[in-house]
Amino acid sequence: MRDVLDDLIGWWQAGETVGMGTVVATWRSAPRPAGAAMLVGPDGTAVGSVSGGCVEGAVYEEAKDVVDTGEVTLRRYGVSDDDAFAVGLTCGGILDVFVEPVSRESFPELGEVAASVGRHEPVAVVTCVTGPDDRLGRRLVLWPDRASGSLGLQRLDDAVAADARGMLAAGRTGMLHVGRDGERRGDELALFVNSFAPPARMLVFGAIDFAAAVARVGSFLGYRVTVCDARPVFATPRRFPEADEVVVEWPHRYLRAEADAGRIDERTVLCVLTHDPKFDVPLLEVALRLPVAYVGAMGSRRTHEERRERLSEAGLSADELDRMSSPIGLDLGARTPEETAVSIAAEIIAGRWGGSGERLTGTEGPIHPTAER
Repeated sequence: MRDVLDDLIGWWQAGETVGMGTVVATWRSAPRPAGAAMLVGPDGTAVGSVSGGCVEGAVYEEAKDVVDTGEVTLRRYGVSDDDAFAVGLTCGGILDVFVEPVSRESFPELGEVAASVGRHEPVAVVTCVTGPDDRLGRRLVLWPDRASGSLGLQRLDDAVAADARGMLAAGRTGMLHVGRDGERRGDELALFVNSFAPPARMLVFGAIDFAAAVARVGSFLGYRVTVCDARPVFATPRRFPEADEVVVEWPHRYLRAEADAGRIDERTVLCVLTHDPKFDVPLLEVALRLPVAYVGAMGSRRTHEERRERLSEAGLSADELDRMSSPIGLDLGARTPEETAVSIAAEIIAGRWGGSGERLTGTEGPIHPTAER
């Protein structure tokens, strides 16, 4: 919903009713992830996408219907659906799309949700997409410290809140299955948890030309990018216009302070481009002991071996050292800073989704083997 939120909130504030289809589950090589959304506005305008063009026509008609009837619906599109050819799904995957009317009456919390997203505050929207009529379509909105709305029963809300907040903390969108009244072992209710967590962070250490290219690619991928260097003459916003912030500080001190402040999490990626032992070693001592998604360090193979030796002498274990991606990036034959940035981004993406880094033309099986996320 994040991609269509500006249009949705505009119609919502104007008192209009909008048809919205949201991908709530995917299997195999589905083209869009869970959380992707499409709107049909009061004037018939279509905004957003649930499948990259495969089933938009069918979802468009469903969205118009739910506005007319006021009733929600869950539709499955894919190779296992007898109507797959009719709706044009040629992408080889399966997706469940929940279609609902959205208005001030049906979603009174939307204004607060949009405000939190705009302020980069974490918020999760939990919607019942499968269940009895008195639960179907009901919504619970969760912030780390408060809640609004209800799934129809306080006991159910309490049971779901803990799990959904855990998903929000991890920045994860997906399904929960519980009993009608929140029983852990039940599955009468399918609840879609749409997490709007602040953007994951990319911290780039070393104010060099490669850092500018990495910052640019990181921003393109949706990260909140920070460039940090202890040298004020190099660490300037003018040199790094794509970065969200440029910090002048010793890298290890900055990273430790950010971790102590709770601003580093398991989605954070760290790119160490300083290529200088006096910066690298103390920084990596901190980085490799943090629960982050990725730690990459630039340098030749000789530099890598010397760096590992220094870090080992500093007390890091073999397991901690093995978390370091060094030399940084995938082997793309990169030469320029921009090409190297693509190489680094490719390694980060492969690590995030379990990719092999091989050419798809030389592999078999599903392109997205873990499509339900």
